[in-house]
Amino acid sequence: MSDMGRPRSDYGLENHGLHNLKDVYWNLSVGVLIEHAISRGEGKLSCRGPLVVRTGRHTGRSANDKFVVEEPTTRDDIWWSKVNVSYEQDKFDALHERMCAHLEGKDIYVRDCFAGADPEYRLPIRVINEYAWHNMFAANMFIEANDDELRKHQPQFTVINAPNFEANPARDGTNSETFIIVNFAKRLVIIGGTSYAGETKKSIFSVMNYLLPFKGVFPMHSSANIGANGDTAVFFGLSGTGKTTLSADASRALIGDDEHGWSDNGVFNFEGGCYAKVINLSAEQEPEIYATTHHFGTVLENVVMDEVTREIDLANANLTENTRGSYAISQIPNASDSGVGGHPKNVIFLTCDAFGVLPPVARLTPAQAMYHFINGYTAKVAGTEKGVTEPTPNFSPCYGGPFLPLHPFRYAELLKEKIAKHGTDVWLINTGWSGGGYGVGERMSIHHTRAIVNAALDGKLVGVPTQMHPIFGVAMPTECPGVPNEVLDPRNTWADKDAYDRQARMLAEKFANNFEKYADEVSDEVKAAGPIAA
Repeated sequence: MSDMGRPRSDYGLENHGLHNLKDVYWNLSVGVLIEHAISRGEGKLSCRGPLVVRTGRHTGRSANDKFVVEEPTTRDDIWWSKVNVSYEQDKFDALHERMCAHLEGKDIYVRDCFAGADPEYRLPIRVINEYAWHNMFAANMFIEANDDELRKHQPQFTVINAPNFEANPARDGTNSETFIIVNFAKRLVIIGGTSYAGETKKSIFSVMNYLLPFKGVFPMHSSANIGANGDTAVFFGLSGTGKTTLSADASRALIGDDEHGWSDNGVFNFEGGCYAKVINLSAEQEPEIYATTHHFGTVLENVVMDEVTREIDLANANLTENTRGSYAISQIPNASDSGVGGHPKNVIFLTCDAFGVLPPVARLTPAQAMYHFINGYTAKVAGTEKGVTEPTPNFSPCYGGPFLPLHPFRYAELLKEKIAKHGTDVWLINTGWSGGGYGVGERMSIHHTRAIVNAALDGKLVGVPTQMHPIFGVAMPTECPGVPNEVLDPRNTWADKDAYDRQARMLAEKFANNFEKYADEVSDEVKAAGPIAA
């Protein structure tokens, strides 16, 4: 076996059922991993420096292929649902054994690292890969261990990712050849049949979402940054709402772009890198993220590249709309070195309302914060997913439904406790359409949205006169620095006011219908915090 990387732990691969391997590459540097990936035909180097790879038929997460092993120690805690589908222990053991047999005689890549920047809550993990570029992705995305930590590393959770190994649905009880299965008792995740690297990242996120609430830590599908005065801000939002873009602000230090915990110590990043959507990135509107697409050490997934010039085309969606860039957070010029911040002064819920109904900004009461957090609304627009031909409401509890092993109410209660204890202000900010829905109005100017975010974070919206939205019941500021007053009331931007009212009532009804599934779990105050004209 080869040991060409940094120091390695004595906790051997036999502990994961792996034997008779060919070469094992431990904790290789990103530069060496790039060399391996290119020599193995896994990717190509662009003329600007990033490694460009393709993920094949899976260009995003395979939500229908995700399972959780049902076993006695966690059975009563898991939120069994379409998100957490039960999988039999015996089938897991058999599939894991065959996966290990598949890897016999093959090269593999091993990375020992951490999830969680706060030493009190960090999780030692191990990522084992069939592909060099997947191990490079892990090097970017997780928190690096120093040499002394590597020697002592004992993983508390392990991911084995073998894209070339496929399940047999008839034999294994899976929905397809692809599988992502977490076994909390064995502290093991196995992934096969997909080359989409995000499965590894989100599997560990799901693990953290399970473990941390039992320690009183609120896990969040959010970005976070910190101002010059030490004020921390947290941004929740589903894909496409601007969570990564708006948190990457030159005037504030980036804590992280996607996954955080909020403990009694404050906020901490789970990751050591970022995984940003890069479709249509521009140097003008998103300079920090755009710069990473021209940087050695970045992995670009499914970005179209000219085979002759090796120039990348960020506007080309021929392979997928979900083009991605994985890069170390240190590539962001003003990123936090520690990955930690204090208790948030502001929490922002981002939504991309393609119906043009919600206001650009509204201040939420604690009960409204609970309501909107549990609903987790944004909208999909035509062309973003196969089969989506018109704006479609998308509700994901806690702005991260696919990654919640526990019932959403557990996380909502943690939010309630944290904002009450620390006096946190909560804002709903719509980055979607104004003056009409998708196809009629226009998307909110990024400059206006940034002005709104900056005003909220700088305290310039506190004490500003507000008016109540007649249907959603939220308090809308009537003025904001850098934003025309008429934009702040969405109804004012529509030429046809009756059409706006109809659209708003339609969306309010969607909110109410979706919330019904959680109504038995919440207080009457939270129930009453939804739309008042649904």
